[in-house]
Amino acid sequence: MRQISGTILTRELKQHTSIKDVASDSGYFVKTYRELVEQVAKLSYLNKDYLLFFRGQVNDYKNKAGKSTFYPTIYRSDYLTQQELDYRFDKLYSASKILAELFKKHKVEGQTELRRKKHIQWSILQHYEVTETPLIDVTQSIRVACSFAQLKNDQNTAFVYIFGLPYYTNRISINSEHDLINIRLLSITPPQALRPYFQEGFLVGTDDITNEYERKEELDLNNRLIAKFEIPNSDSFWGDSFDRIPEDALYPKNDEIENICKDIGRDLKTEIAPSNIGVFLKLWTELEQVVLKQARQHIRDVHNIRNAINVLLKYEENRYGLFKEIDYLRMFRNNVVHKPTSINNDDLNRNIQVLEKLKYEFMKATHNKSVESIKNPRADS
Repeated sequence: MRQISGTILTRELKQHTSIKDVASDSGYFVKTYRELVEQVAKLSYLNKDYLLFFRGQVNDYKNKAGKSTFYPTIYRSDYLTQQELDYRFDKLYSASKILAELFKKHKVEGQTELRRKKHIQWSILQHYEVTETPLIDVTQSIRVACSFAQLKNDQNTAFVYIFGLPYYTNRISINSEHDLINIRLLSITPPQALRPYFQEGFLVGTDDITNEYERKEELDLNNRLIAKFEIPNSDSFWGDSFDRIPEDALYPKNDEIENICKDIGRDLKTEIAPSNIGVFLKLWTELEQVVLKQARQHIRDVHNIRNAINVLLKYEENRYGLFKEIDYLRMFRNNVVHKPTSINNDDLNRNIQVLEKLKYEFMKATHNKSVESIKNPRADS
């Protein structure tokens, strides 16, 4: 999404920060809901080219540059490998397929359109927190945003963010000039989906971006940030004239779509992506060869990974934890090959990452040991 431009801050905000420093500075503190609404009204008037949207959070999450960051869940990670990203999209596509099948099974209104439009599928999966998606939740209600900021919050304050987006023209508005997609949940979800109506929810993402992109920064909603506020996490914030929205209203009970989405979560755990199995087995084979080679430096007659691990546990006790992790992965590998129905995608993907880490650590430790042996040729004698 494109960086927002031409924004104007209120007089009070200008004394606290500047347009270029909004994301890195602390939030402008307001004591009451009335004061916050007055600031929002001024911002809306000053920034007529944009429609304001809101998001409430318990914490002000910042990136390595010290700026507030708002990545969609599918892109969140300090170090996101292509393999992890591909896995997340595989899971999203699987969840979308299951969602369409369950909508048909339960005869949910709008099932035909949902089967044809991925953005409707992704919107429901994101809003009901089924799996990671390229979309992020915002709202047009400042009251909803403040209520979310204070929900399950054990800290003294909370944060509310103001974003400037192009005016939406359709239920699913794609703005090629700003590289933005904006989805009005109330217009695309069936009436059985109660949550979007209570939350006045919208979903925002970068247009035409999936698991391939040039710069990750273009996916961050902080590109559209206009203002950041810090509010008290207390009833005094609301005063006598206003009230926070209770949790059972933000997450209403007897929501039929929520129940369907819970079924999807259970189904996802049993649906294994074949590509992940291939990746795991390839990494395991590579690690296995490294471990066998290292064990044969102690005992030449070592022919399988289990014996190799036992040899290394005996001769290299200082790396006991490393070898025990490899032994756990050996048993997991046996389940992948012989009992694939006993594992799930989350475990498989997590252990792929563990394999990559262990392979790196093992080779690094082995290299350091070799260097030390060269410097001190009698150290092992």
